Amino acid sequence: MKIRQLFTASLYEPKKLAAFRMLPIGKVFQYVFVFVFLSTAVSFIRFLSGDIDLFGASDELIDYAETVGGLLYPMAFALQFVISTFYLFIRVSFFGLVGLGILSVLRKRGEYRHMWRTAAVSVTVPVLLSVTLDILHVPGAVNFPAAAAVHILYLIAAARYYPKKPAARKAAA
Repeated sequence: MKIRQLFTASLYEPKKLAAFRMLPIGKVFQYVFVFVFLSTAVSFIRFLSGDIDLFGASDELIDYAETVGGLLYPMAFALQFVISTFYLFIRVSFFGLVGLGILSVLRKRGEYRHMWRTAAVSVTVPVLLSVTLDILHVPGAVNFPAAAAVHILYLIAAARYYPKKPAARKAAA
């Protein structure tokens, strides 16, 4: 399955979101890294345009930035890429746990690895929402809860299509 197909299906097809739990983990990682690169690129462009002032806090950092010169930009991009990777994978892992809770409430069958994959693919709209709100300078106190609510709604929609738990059998007396 191509990344473009995953993207379009993740926007409005919860049944396919549930089916993506069977994707190979490599494809899921590849999909998540598309969003890591997107968030890194947006953040780096904001840094280049002066929208984010990282070095205005202290004179020592300004002096260091001048000393490093042109190496500042690749270093900033690499650091932002590492931070974005860490953040997005922690976020997906957390919502995988939330998804397990959703599965138990809905009495559906699934494991953490399945819900992790579903959470990873369903991160599409929440990340796009977060990036948009970040560009519009919406504070993080509003940004994260809004994106989290959307992510949970996508997980609930997908979890409805997971298989049901088998009925518990009573022991013969």
